[in-house]
Amino acid sequence: MIERLFPGAEHLQNIHPLLVHFPIAFLPGAALLYFLAATLKSDSFKWAAFWMLMLGALGAAISAASGLYAEDGVMVAPSVRDALLEHHEHVMIVVCIAAGVLALWALLARPMPERARWVFVAGLIAMCAVLARGADYGGRLVYDYNAGGDACSQPIDFSK
Repeated sequence: MIERLFPGAEHLQNIHPLLVHFPIAFLPGAALLYFLAATLKSDSFKWAAFWMLMLGALGAAISAASGLYAEDGVMVAPSVRDALLEHHEHVMIVVCIAAGVLALWALLARPMPERARWVFVAGLIAMCAVLARGADYGGRLVYDYNAGGDACSQPIDFSK
């Protein structure tokens, strides 16, 4: 059924690439809106940021689960697995945990922690920096080594 709706999906090795873009969009969006909310003291920004963080944390958990589930079936050379895939996995697990902790903090102090709000915002910004690094590893896996599909023959050995 998914192939009828999304014909390009038949070339995917797993569904992980379809899921990862949600936390990549929602988590930095939440960080930006929380920064604006803290600066402008806007309740509208606080609530919008809160829901973006909740969706981003949920998306991060689902993306991490799909990545861990798919990991053994990803067709990459052992050198690529060692140089990129393992680092991608570890960095994104850190992002998932950070998103969960920050989401729980926001949930308990709904919609935004007032005490230590700048620590909270700094945590979001730091998480986004780690997210960017992990996404870079993922992008290299897909675009440099075809880890997301079957567009070219495998395996491709790692090269700098």
